[in-house]
Amino acid sequence: MKTKTFLELMTLSSNLYVIAKDTNALEKIHEYSEKAKDGINNFVKEKITDEDGNELEFVDKMVVKMHEAKQELEHKIGEVVEKMYAKMSIAHVNQINSLEEEVKSLSKELSLVKSRLEELEAK
Repeated sequence: MKTKTFLELMTLSSNLYVIAKDTNALEKIHEYSEKAKDGINNFVKEKITDEDGNELEFVDKMVVKMHEAKQELEHKIGEVVEKMYAKMSIAHVNQINSLEEEVKSLSKELSLVKSRLEELEAK
C-alpha cells in the first residue's frame, strides 16, 4: 500500500512540474506575442508619406518597408562578400609572394649551376 501511495505522489508531483513548465512556456509565448503586437501596432501607426505628402495605405507601407529591408539585406550581404573577398585576396597575395620567393631562390641556384658548368667546361 505504501508503494502505491508513493508512486501516486511521484506521478502527481511530476504532473504538477509539467503543468508549471507549460505555464512558463505559455507566459513566454504571451510575452513574445505582446512584443510582436506592439511592433505591428507601431508600424501601422507610423505615418509614411509619398512625394506629394499624402499618407500611404497599409499595403503601400508594407511595400516600402519590404523594399527598405531588401536594400539593408543587400548592403549586409555586400559587406560580408567584401570581407570574404579580402580574406581570399590576402590568401592569394601570400601564395603569390611565396611563389616569387621560390622563383628567386631557384634563379640563384640556376645561376650557380651555370657558373659551375662554365668552370667545368673551361677546364
